[in-house]
Amino acid sequence: MLLALVSLSACVDHYLVHPRQVPVGVVAHGEAMVRGKLLIRLEWARPIAEGRYPAVIVHPEAGHLAREMRGVVRDLAARGYVAVAADYRRAVGSSYRDTLFTWRDPGDPRAVFERVRADRRVDPARIGLLGFSQGGVYSLVIAAETGGAAAVVAYYPVTDFERWLDDPARRRRERWVFRLIRRHFVRQSGAATEEEFRALLARASPLRHADRIRAPVLLVHGTRDRSASVEESRRLAARLRELGRPAELLEVPDAGHVFNFRDREKAAVAWEATVAFLDRHVKG
Repeated sequence: MLLALVSLSACVDHYLVHPRQVPVGVVAHGEAMVRGKLLIRLEWARPIAEGRYPAVIVHPEAGHLAREMRGVVRDLAARGYVAVAADYRRAVGSSYRDTLFTWRDPGDPRAVFERVRADRRVDPARIGLLGFSQGGVYSLVIAAETGGAAAVVAYYPVTDFERWLDDPARRRRERWVFRLIRRHFVRQSGAATEEEFRALLARASPLRHADRIRAPVLLVHGTRDRSASVEESRRLAARLRELGRPAELLEVPDAGHVFNFRDREKAAVAWEATVAFLDRHVKG
């Protein structure tokens, strides 16, 4: 169901403003689960003290793994959350593989949310979603599909895949590159017709499901993002506000894609806003 974005995130540091070691008072562990045709790998971090805590589900950018979010989930756990990062592999023949279309079955977007909600250490009424690039798309779609999220923070997501692939505002060379990307997506999708392919794109596009996103949303986007223009987040924020939903947009000046794993100063500003938003709407 959900497309993997083209990964342009080489040379990133996922620990840039997050702890490399497990903080005092935090316990961490990994888990793997199978749900339908999905192999889902999870990285957990939580306060060591017993009790029920607010939770945050974290999804990395395209091409990256749950274990690369250890710094993020440890940071959140040190702040009083049960935090869990997730990545996905889909059964293709006799093995699990990366695929551009990870989510295909109706229950796929709900799998991790349901696992976290069922955990005895989690307050099921206080679950937030946080994601980067493709992970931001995942977070918004999960919010739409489950209706149970307390808040969503999405960094530099694509919100309308059809428009993203065919954006006429791009320069000529960029349009040529994205035409090649679109052809690759079509091949990977296995769609038999153009109509079927467009339906897959629509299912993966948070803007098309804005009416079902009821949680407060914070969008974080760099103004110089050339992979997913800031207009992606501007359009979604505007649509959510039209629907009467609480939506905030933090535009980070002169920041590109995946800036928060590259630029320490800009990352710190965005992370401070992220934590404040989660504390306000999830921790309460």
